[in-house]
Amino acid sequence: MGFDVGFVPYNPDGWGPPEAAAAPLSLGGGSSSVPFAPFSRSDKLGRIADWTRNPPGPAAFAAARDAVFDFAGLEDSVGLASADDSSFRLVDGKPPPRHPRFGPRWRFQQRPQLPQRRDEEVEARRREAEKERARRDRHWQQNRRTHHQFNRGGPSSSSAKPSVDIQPEWSVKEQIPFSSFSKLSFAVADQPEDLLVCGAVEFYDRTYDRVTPRAERRLERFKSRNFFKVTTTDDPVIRRLAENDTATVFATDTILAALMCAPRSVQSWDIVIQRVGNKLFFDKRDGSQLDLLTVNETAQEPLPEAKEDINSAHSLAVEATYVNQNFSQQVLLRNGEKVTFDEPNPFATEGEEAASVAYRYRRWKLDDETSLVARCEVHAVNTDPRGERQFLTLNALNEFDPKVTGVDWRKKLETQRGAVLATELKNNANKLARWTAQALLAGADMMKLGYVSRLHPRDHYNHSILSVIGYKPRDFAAQINLNTANMWGIVKSIVDVCMKLGEGKYVLVKDPVKPQVRLYEVPNDAFENDYVEEPLPEEEQVRPFSEDVDATAQEMDAAAEAEATGTTAGAEGDAEKSSDVAAV
Repeated sequence: MGFDVGFVPYNPDGWGPPEAAAAPLSLGGGSSSVPFAPFSRSDKLGRIADWTRNPPGPAAFAAARDAVFDFAGLEDSVGLASADDSSFRLVDGKPPPRHPRFGPRWRFQQRPQLPQRRDEEVEARRREAEKERARRDRHWQQNRRTHHQFNRGGPSSSSAKPSVDIQPEWSVKEQIPFSSFSKLSFAVADQPEDLLVCGAVEFYDRTYDRVTPRAERRLERFKSRNFFKVTTTDDPVIRRLAENDTATVFATDTILAALMCAPRSVQSWDIVIQRVGNKLFFDKRDGSQLDLLTVNETAQEPLPEAKEDINSAHSLAVEATYVNQNFSQQVLLRNGEKVTFDEPNPFATEGEEAASVAYRYRRWKLDDETSLVARCEVHAVNTDPRGERQFLTLNALNEFDPKVTGVDWRKKLETQRGAVLATELKNNANKLARWTAQALLAGADMMKLGYVSRLHPRDHYNHSILSVIGYKPRDFAAQINLNTANMWGIVKSIVDVCMKLGEGKYVLVKDPVKPQVRLYEVPNDAFENDYVEEPLPEEEQVRPFSEDVDATAQEMDAAAEAEATGTTAGAEGDAEKSSDVAAV
């Protein structure tokens, strides 16, 4: 039997089916074998080809095949085809199927799933893009933090300059990384010996222990008192001790503290070392960085470099030194009672009022052949409840802008004093370690830390004392993790290195970027500016001002002349602050 094509209507008028309807196919058991699937208008339309579902198994294929060839409800479906259209619904009220990724068993599925709808696919891509962007941001922040911790100076550390201009003729003798300093340890055999005590100090005013942010005190200015920052070789007492062969190494507490706390330093500094015979002299240059107090040296965010900015590193260093000097004189009793010692202040001239400070010349024995003499400072005396006299050191921390540090002292000092101190230890770790080392070297019984803040964040001339807290130096050193044996180990190692060098002048420079120090050999006349300048010809000299010259120009000339001659007189503003620090 051949293949039966069936009835095909013929259109004599052209292409396509004829206009008259063809004979319907038989729904019964006639000659037509085409199956008919029952349907009605109330039935919901399904998917013709759904590629988003899981591949069905053999049982599902069999059920679908049987449903297509099911003629049980044929008569009913024909009657429903002509029913009323009121049962027809166009909108499907069923909620859209849930994304397979967010199902309860998504993590256990073996095959990747595609979104079932276009909007879900776009939403999934958007979420993936947001997660990728957040991951890149976290990665960038982590790399930036790691880079900052390595350089300890932020992005501007690459452009940092050393504290002294390195000349091409200088030769490098030693290069010591800070990582080697952390392994050093040396215990001084005996207690230090007081060779001489000079100067005079006043008593501490205990009423400042009760100062709070609610009862703050305005910081006063002491323009009549002079502060001396004399280097080692310019000290007449040290010269006298060196002539008598009292020791082999001579230094000051400021220089020793810089060496002892070198691993905590970030900014560059330098120390001049002179080898004369079998003696070593540790000096600082005139106008050295060691004369100024650093601010936010170890903070996460670097300070601006522009010197005209009141919050730049240089401006804050000058302001911190100015605040520290005035604070050390304000918290003293002004009843005229002073404690004098063996000799008067060796740096003050007759009739000159010196600040309240006592210089203790102390000697430590490093080994059988090496001993060290250092000039140490104490700023005040106090009487304990047992009637014994105590030496005090006075230092001040200054707040310049709470938005920078993130901690407002006026709000946190009374309730969260530990948080304020922890923030300062994070931002000024090197400065606090140096103050602690100086107190330990001077043998102070107590160190007083003052919290001084600006009256307004944009006013760097007027300040207030918010609180004064006292600490025992050894307890505070243990609190900030300052190891005394490691401090002396650093000094001993540098002394041993310098003792192996020949006679001459050297300079120890802290690298501005890397955590290391370099020892250079320099000419003997380096850092000396004791030349005599030849006078200018008469036609090039500046003529004196006439009486009708503008008053402002006269004031500017007077301020410039005062700054050039180093006098302490000055006007309000920058001239006043520079005159207070002119003795540095």
